[in-house]
Amino acid sequence: MQHLNLAFIENANDFPPISQALIEPNGLLGIGQKLSSQLLKGAYSKGVFPWFNAGEPVLWWSPDPRACFYPNEFKPSSSLKKLINQQKYTVSLNYSFQSVIQKCAEVSSNRKETWINTPMIEAYLQLHKEGLAHSIEVWNRNNELVGGLYGVSLGQLFFGESMFYREPNTSKIALGYLINHCQHAQFPIIDCQMPNPHLMSLGAKKLSRIEFLDYLNSYKDKKIPEDMWSPKWLNY
Repeated sequence: MQHLNLAFIENANDFPPISQALIEPNGLLGIGQKLSSQLLKGAYSKGVFPWFNAGEPVLWWSPDPRACFYPNEFKPSSSLKKLINQQKYTVSLNYSFQSVIQKCAEVSSNRKETWINTPMIEAYLQLHKEGLAHSIEVWNRNNELVGGLYGVSLGQLFFGESMFYREPNTSKIALGYLINHCQHAQFPIIDCQMPNPHLMSLGAKKLSRIEFLDYLNSYKDKKIPEDMWSPKWLNY
């Protein structure tokens, strides 16, 4: 991958306008050598996120289009509704963030490689301590963590990062509960970064970079309920 003519990112003020992101590879905006909670906060507030493999420098992205869910328009599939109604699982919010991100980072039968490395885990753990990174956890009847997701919230927006499952469809359960939780708080969109067939099959829509930026600037500073991200058990 060529890194010529990219902005070098050392602090949050170094991010250029996202309109300067490359067309190919789609959305590559900047390159750096470090990752921190301060950089992450600056990045998300500008519509940028990190994504890089082990051995690479920190790469910063803002693709066009973005994959997003509209909570008010989301309709869970009949199979997902049936699974949720069976009450085989319980779902929590922010009870086990570290376990979720570590499981998202694991290589498994359904994930042959991972981009969630130690510096990334440490940066998001710090962001969680600062109240901006959150997790949804799915537990089976043996109180085992079998599914979940994590991401970042700014104002009335949520930026999904990764999800995992250890029992069939438990990552979909986590997503359904997240969307339901955000719908109650009137979040207009949930960002899922890069469009892919799996996300689109779950109901995600493509949003142009300009449209995404309009949402970002309109809702990133909106007030939310004080207990929005307090650890709790979730109902659907």
